Amino acid sequence: DTAFVLKNSQGEVSFFHEDESAFREKKSNIKHPLACFFHLFFRTSPSFIANMVTIILLLSCDFWTVKNVTGQLLVGLRWWNQVDEEGHSHWMFESRSGTSKNVVSNSDSRIFWFGLIVCPVFWAFFVFSSIFSFNIKWLAVVIMGVVLQWANLYGYVRCKVGGATKLKNMATNYFGLNRQTRGTLI
Repeated sequence: DTAFVLKNSQGEVSFFHEDESAFREKKSNIKHPLACFFHLFFRTSPSFIANMVTIILLLSCDFWTVKNVTGQLLVGLRWWNQVDEEGHSHWMFESRSGTSKNVVSNSDSRIFWFGLIVCPVFWAFFVFSSIFSFNIKWLAVVIMGVVLQWANLYGYVRCKVGGATKLKNMATNYFGLNRQTRGTLI
C-alpha cells in the first residue's frame, strides 16, 4: 500500500491512496448526495446558466439605460412608476419643456423609436420560437426580455402621447381616418 503523504506540524496525513479497495469503500458512502448532485449539475450545464445570467443582466442594464438615460438624451422623455402610501400605482411622465425641445435631433429620435419598437417584436418572436421548438428552459429568459422591452415601449408611448385616454383617441382617429379614406377609394 503506497500513499502520497502530506506532512504537517501534527504528523503525517494521508493525501492520496493508491489502494483501490480503500477507494471503493469510500465511493459508496456518499455523505452529502444533494451537494454532490448540485456540484455536478452546475458543472455540466454552465453554458445555459452562464448565458441565462448574462442575458438577464444585460436586459436589466438595457431597461435601465433606455428608461433613465437614452430616452432623456435622444427624445427628451422619461417615465417611472410610483407607488403611493395606499399601495396604488401611478405612472409618472416627464418631457423637456417647449424651449429646449430643439435639442432633440430628428435622427436621434428616429433611432430611439426604431430600437424601442423593433426589439420587443424580436423578443415576442423568441417567445414563440422557444414554445414551438419545445425549448422550455429558455422561456423564462425570453419572457423576461418581453416584459422589460414592452414595459419600456408602453412607458415611452404613454409619455409621448400622454395618458391612456389620449392614446385611445389617437388610435380611434387613425383607424377612423383609414376607414374613411378606404371608403372613398372603393
